[in-house]
Amino acid sequence: MPVILAKYMGDYVGQEVTLQGWVRLKRKHGKIRFVELRDGSAFVQCVFIKGETSDQAMEDFKKLTQESSIEVTGVVQQNPRDGSYELLVKEMKIYQISEPFPITPKEHGIDFLMDHRHLWLRSKRQWAILRVRAEIIKACRDFFDERDFVLVDSPILTPNAAEGSTTLFKTDYFGETAYLTQSGQLYSEAAIAAFKKVYCFGPTFRAEKSKTRRHLMEFWMVEPEMAFATLEDVMNLAEEFVEYIVARVLDKRMEELKILERDISKLEKIKRPFIRMTYTEAVEQLHKLGSDIVWGDDFGGDDETILTKQYDKPILVHRFPASFKAFYFELDKENPELALGVDVLAPEGYGEIVGGGERSADIKHLLEKIREEGIPEENYKWYLDLRRYGSVPHGGFGLGIERTVAWICGLHHVRETIPWPRMLNRLYP
Repeated sequence: MPVILAKYMGDYVGQEVTLQGWVRLKRKHGKIRFVELRDGSAFVQCVFIKGETSDQAMEDFKKLTQESSIEVTGVVQQNPRDGSYELLVKEMKIYQISEPFPITPKEHGIDFLMDHRHLWLRSKRQWAILRVRAEIIKACRDFFDERDFVLVDSPILTPNAAEGSTTLFKTDYFGETAYLTQSGQLYSEAAIAAFKKVYCFGPTFRAEKSKTRRHLMEFWMVEPEMAFATLEDVMNLAEEFVEYIVARVLDKRMEELKILERDISKLEKIKRPFIRMTYTEAVEQLHKLGSDIVWGDDFGGDDETILTKQYDKPILVHRFPASFKAFYFELDKENPELALGVDVLAPEGYGEIVGGGERSADIKHLLEKIREEGIPEENYKWYLDLRRYGSVPHGGFGLGIERTVAWICGLHHVRETIPWPRMLNRLYP
């Protein structure tokens, strides 16, 4: 008897199969009994009918509780009312009768749910979110692999900061100080001289004491980097990438989006070209919309929300004041006060999901910026070497997985976008 995943039941109509999973709920309707089974791949109705189902299985049905683990064998049939597939149960094996499940049936506050994250993952909503996340991650890898980018893993433990040293997690490294990485970008800049186009993909860490709905202490980023690339190349790649991810989710995860009650029509509008504007143009528009942002200040979450609610496509904001950008950005030759950076802001108020730009290829400029900012020059000796041996224009960006999942799924907070969120006051479970 084949043991199959529930999502493949359509291939076995009229045949006898075995499913293994957990009881989501059970109910009775007259003399017929029903179990909604979840097996990780789908949710399926299992039907118990006296005369068709064994007497033992009918008796064991009475014992079942939510989250009991079972194995059911029966015939796959199609429900004529809605076209869904269900299992007419012949036999049932019980692995364990679950204790009373703490998550349901009543409503719970977010702290309770986060304390029980290990159980909350089993809910239909969380199942759907994390399957969308898995599809987004697969889409990221497929996109770059299909375009001849080489995956070059960057280290998680680093001797120095990629950006501001005030948001680093420190740890002891056999008597030396090491930091959890904020970004793999600097290492990818080294790798492009070997492979031309690379990407890294992994966890990154920011010790930023923020409690906003967009921040986590540990999050995942995919970071492409390209040799012989300008800001324009970076923006074009970012547009193509975001469009690709959304299209993939719409193609492969429509059922999950329905469970999340996501407005699909908004995602269907994510087609190139996106909206582009300079930082200066964005500030001018924000002033018209009532923001009190001052030219020279970085965008806050409220500014991004105000701006993105004006459009139904992502916005690429580029050419920021160099004063608040990292030392490694190339400067705009037409206005050296501006850095050739770009942020991609997702619509519907979700804000920044991509940050990047063109990197400085000039060792003199980098040395000036390092000395200006008081950064220990010896920590970046290897990074400066990249400008001594075959330096070329180059650039790239980082896309935050959790913010992208939140946007595509239509979630209010990023805490639901990762299996085990690490937030300012949460390290458990």
